[in-house]
Amino acid sequence: MKAVVGLLVLILRVSLGLETLCDSRQDGAQCFGPLGGTVVLQLMDRALETQRYQLYKSSNKTTVILHVINNKIVHNGIKSRSSFNPSNGTFRVNNLSRTDSDEYHFEIRDNKVIIETRALRLTIQAPVSSARLASECLSQGEKTVSCSSGGGDSPQYSWTLDGRSLTDTELLSVNTETNSITLRQHVSGAVACSVRNNVSKVSEEEKISNCGFIFINCTSNGTQISKWVFAANNTLCIEPTTSSPTTIPDPSTAGKESTVSINPCTNITSWNQTVTPLSGDEPWYIKNWPIMAGVLSALVLLLVVGVAVVCAQRKKTSNQPTDEDEHELTYAVVKIKQRSGRQVQQRAEPEVEYGQVKFSERPRLAADPAGEECVYAKVRRGR
Repeated sequence: MKAVVGLLVLILRVSLGLETLCDSRQDGAQCFGPLGGTVVLQLMDRALETQRYQLYKSSNKTTVILHVINNKIVHNGIKSRSSFNPSNGTFRVNNLSRTDSDEYHFEIRDNKVIIETRALRLTIQAPVSSARLASECLSQGEKTVSCSSGGGDSPQYSWTLDGRSLTDTELLSVNTETNSITLRQHVSGAVACSVRNNVSKVSEEEKISNCGFIFINCTSNGTQISKWVFAANNTLCIEPTTSSPTTIPDPSTAGKESTVSINPCTNITSWNQTVTPLSGDEPWYIKNWPIMAGVLSALVLLLVVGVAVVCAQRKKTSNQPTDEDEHELTYAVVKIKQRSGRQVQQRAEPEVEYGQVKFSERPRLAADPAGEECVYAKVRRGR
């Protein structure tokens, strides 16, 4: 019971704001109104003051819905949810219910004389609230797509693929009882289901692809094979061929060929082959060994030259004299002699006159140690 109430509430929410227009100026008009929505009945072009208008249900002529005299509403049986506009001759009815479905008559009188009578049929329908799609792969690769709607009276279903109607080469069958279609193995794209009735329309779209099947068309052991098979488990029309270990075989000279197609109009030829790596697949260090050898030789040559330069520089430095050998220190002998015969009252610091100390360069030739000479400086004492 709660589910039914919830569905009715959902339908009322969807129908809120829905409005239909029905031209009932012709006799026998068929009009539809959304449940819970609004219908606008075009009764005439405009109301004339010289005429009288009356709308009532055919099932009970005493139930007058609308009575207008001289463009004034004399009686309105559903005044709380309807309105009449004399300027354009329309009668608007809101919040439609199931009881509004009936056959109505509309009379036009002139001074109590009926000059025209028309009948119209008003049908109230629950609008369609939603559409849902479900797809399933069959054993031979076909795909079944079913569509269902959420509520709605007298729903009608239609199908499209990528925005266009399905063709006979794409559509395998249609089941109106289950609202489903069966698509052929190669069909893929955006499949849309539209659900509609006289007061509403909804649609739902789903991207579909083939079910992993391929079409096999080949000859094996003299037997022609043409069928759809599941690609992952396919063992038909697969015959390996031999080839040279260093060359790639020409497909045009292959002894056996297998043809695979994703649809009957497209063929794909495939073959098996064994190929050894060509020279272009050799390791990089083998292909570039001349360059690597030249670089290594240059590095060894530079190392030898560097070692020779360092050794020559060290030898030259060892042959040069040092600063200690460049000069020889010559000492001076200093003597102090006191002059005799003179008394010195007060001992005083003798004045010393120093001789000049000279440094002479040592001759390059080795000298005899016995021949060394001492140079004496004269020292005079002064007062």
